[in-house]
Amino acid sequence: MNTLEIKCLAKKIRLHAVRMVNKGGSSHIGSVLSIADILAVLYGSVMNYRSSEPGWIDRDRFILSKGHAGAGVYAVLAESGFFSTDLLDEHYQNGSVFSGHVSHRGVPGVEFSTGSLGHGLPVGVGMAYSAKLDGKKHRIFVVTSDGEMGEGSNWEALLFSAHHKLNNLVVIVDRNKLQSMKTTEETLALEPLANKFSSFGWHVSNVDGHDYLQLLNTLNQVVNKPHIIIAQTIKGKGVSYMENQVAWHYKTPTNDLFEQAIRELEA
Repeated sequence: MNTLEIKCLAKKIRLHAVRMVNKGGSSHIGSVLSIADILAVLYGSVMNYRSSEPGWIDRDRFILSKGHAGAGVYAVLAESGFFSTDLLDEHYQNGSVFSGHVSHRGVPGVEFSTGSLGHGLPVGVGMAYSAKLDGKKHRIFVVTSDGEMGEGSNWEALLFSAHHKLNNLVVIVDRNKLQSMKTTEETLALEPLANKFSSFGWHVSNVDGHDYLQLLNTLNQVVNKPHIIIAQTIKGKGVSYMENQVAWHYKTPTNDLFEQAIRELEA
């Protein structure tokens, strides 16, 4: 895909996600909107996969460690041909396989169920290490939240990855600077974050997480160590009243607010 096609895909992801959250009465829409552009770039131009063959052995693997943004993954998988977009209407409904936190059970294209923060990256590291041992060439991509960096399991995984030179592993940190009820720096200060990652032996990049060309160029870099990308994002990106508002980690857009979100995203 070119950047215009990626932009179109990101728009579809956002629209699907808002409709899904509204229909199911779920939450975490702000977290989905902050990574929609990242998902569009990964699935539109970077990752190697076959939607008609989800278990293809040589596919690149993607793990959403911030599992609460699962609606975005379901949306991009549907738009990428893994299943019909009509099925997205089942999101968060009783008995549906499309749970609020992303689940691999019954959903083609989802590699691993996540929800408890700090689980996705260690599993991605295990996948990368296994691929190295088996002489495989596929890559593993993991999207984490910045607030998730408060979990000790992530730092153990970072140490292990650098020690074993896992240059088949790419981690994108959704640096929207909001978590729980406050900013990340008020909750548990992370800065200087890039220096921390670098001191742990990782190749570190800083990008605008909504700039398709920056994301493309950075994700396609070839480096000789594990690569971590700090993506500067806006929580709630694309909907004016949601942007940089921590409340939209929890709230559901309904009635007039839902209609306004759709109008803004369709514009």
